[in-house]
Amino acid sequence: MTRQNNSQHRIATKISRRTMLQGIGAAISLPMLDVMSPATASAQTVMTTTAATPRMAYIYFPNGVAKGAWEPAKVGKDGALQKLNRWMKPLESLKEHLIIPTNIWTPRGNGHGAGTATWLTGGGYDERRISAGGVSVDQFAAKQLDEQTLLPSLELSVKGEGYFTGNLPRNCISWKNSHTPLSRETEPRAVFDRMFRTSSGAGIDNSVVDLVLENAKQLRRTGSHQDKRKIDEYLESIRSIEKRLKFAETRTQQAIKAGDLTNTLTRPRAGIPSDHAEYMKLMLDMLFLAFWSDATRVCTLMMDHGQSNRYFDFIDGCKGTWHALSHYRDISGRTEDDDGKTSWSSVKSKREMYNSVTQWHHQQLAYLLKKMKSVTEPDGNTLLDNSTICYGSSISDGNSHGEHNLPLLIAGGGGGAIRSGRILKQKRPTSMSKIHLAVLRTVGVKTRKFGETTRALDLS
Repeated sequence: MTRQNNSQHRIATKISRRTMLQGIGAAISLPMLDVMSPATASAQTVMTTTAATPRMAYIYFPNGVAKGAWEPAKVGKDGALQKLNRWMKPLESLKEHLIIPTNIWTPRGNGHGAGTATWLTGGGYDERRISAGGVSVDQFAAKQLDEQTLLPSLELSVKGEGYFTGNLPRNCISWKNSHTPLSRETEPRAVFDRMFRTSSGAGIDNSVVDLVLENAKQLRRTGSHQDKRKIDEYLESIRSIEKRLKFAETRTQQAIKAGDLTNTLTRPRAGIPSDHAEYMKLMLDMLFLAFWSDATRVCTLMMDHGQSNRYFDFIDGCKGTWHALSHYRDISGRTEDDDGKTSWSSVKSKREMYNSVTQWHHQQLAYLLKKMKSVTEPDGNTLLDNSTICYGSSISDGNSHGEHNLPLLIAGGGGGAIRSGRILKQKRPTSMSKIHLAVLRTVGVKTRKFGETTRALDLS
């Protein structure tokens, strides 16, 4: 066989989409590769004929936002997002990938408890029966997509802080059915192991990359030049996160021994970084890797429980708990929402602190979206183009526990189903279930109804 024919043979050799790199005690799901596509004459042809593989994620944050903090600074006549406001500035360079829907509400559930529990179900929360009123949208999708990936879905959350850390409705947005909440993964290493380690056998403490390196070398020889580059980038990304996990564990243990964890922080369990910013990035990395590797196509992430009392003292000029800051019109420090130690000089300064916390979370979302935008898939689009990310809260204005005009945005291209870069105005209060129905359709889930609606929000 000539060298040219041999090269063509390598390109034509195809592997299953669910192929995993194998090692002793470890396995790694693979990103989209040319070699997984229908046989074609060249990698260039693959890039133009491969169908998109859509993913969906919901990212939740508690405590709402200050009134006006979600409104773009400048919008064109056609609804185009021309400039975001100062608090959304971290997302400015990504605005062409965003939709900001207005006048959305959850008519059957609102607030810290019921609103959190029913954010994804379209139902109402019954505390006596522990019922969220239905299956959550992520689990509705997972049930239909579960044969296509290693994990049907992934439920992530940072470990809560302060009051209500053990309160069920405030700690769950994913429901298998009306009465069955799904447990959340709060430890980055545990999430990593679910995706990339399949046993506790020999060599489990070695690097996952080292364990599967020989298998990866064999796969590189069968793929296109672009596949080789993708595999190298992918393995390097996994190795980088392994190093960060190890570093975070070391720093946490050092902080515990040195007594650096103050009374305003809940001492993290083993494996959870003491640095909240590092912790959040690691959890976002897990979501990113889950989608890049195609370990799952359905994911939820809670940035905190539904009434978070986390301190954001690490943000310059910010003091008091997140929940207390959300009630920005109360500055005495003596209400039931306060910690009994912190007071504020004015409503304006307290609202600024509250907005700073909102901005910090936008920075975290921007980190994820930029990573997703950096990955090109076999269809020629980016991972962000092929994903639908719904980000928001179950409360609008935090001070009034508002239920109308929820802070929401939709990021990504939905595999070509979404026309982004615009504000999507609704003339009248519109159920969030219409967003859920639209998101389901971006991942190919065919259903006539979700929640109480049969009409999807038009994202095209």
